[in-house]
Amino acid sequence: MKKILLSGFDPFGEEDINPATEVVKKFSDKKIKDYEIKTIEIPTVYKKSINKIKEKINEIEPELVISIGQAGGRTDISLERIAINIDDYRIEDNEGNKPVDKAINPSGKNAYFSTLPIKKMAEKIKEKGIPAEISNSAGTFVCNHVMYGVLNYIEENELDIKAGFIHIPFLPSQVVDKKNKASMSLETVRKGLEIAIEAAI
Repeated sequence: MKKILLSGFDPFGEEDINPATEVVKKFSDKKIKDYEIKTIEIPTVYKKSINKIKEKINEIEPELVISIGQAGGRTDISLERIAINIDDYRIEDNEGNKPVDKAINPSGKNAYFSTLPIKKMAEKIKEKGIPAEISNSAGTFVCNHVMYGVLNYIEENELDIKAGFIHIPFLPSQVVDKKNKASMSLETVRKGLEIAIEAAI
């Protein structure tokens, strides 16, 4: 059976929950159309995050790899267009790493575009009444690190895999003490991602 790999990060910064992992868990061993969903939690850690995904790619040989990350403050499910070859962390990762202006792969391309049909995915999500957008910046933290790393790995190893990254808002429980910060319910995010996956297939 064809496979899709979904990854989500563990909590980072001052948060004790990460909506990315929470929503990815909802897809564990489920099927969408004729694709089996495989999931993985990855550490919000420089290098270790991408290495864990590479190991899982080699293990299950998926047709699609979709990485999910938290973007606190965003209002929409954000489909990332591009990943850039730079690590420039505003805060430390979960093991205290804080690279500044450091290339993810010194011999790699400056950037990679998502190979997912992001515009179609965003439109399908919005058709169901869920806020979605195309984002032109995955940032320079571990989310961008993972998106770039996955696409670079696929190209360098000539793998027939489509891949990209989706950022999701805070959960309501995360913004109780964050005045005027946007959030989205876990069920709404889950529904949006299911629609996005169907569109990608």
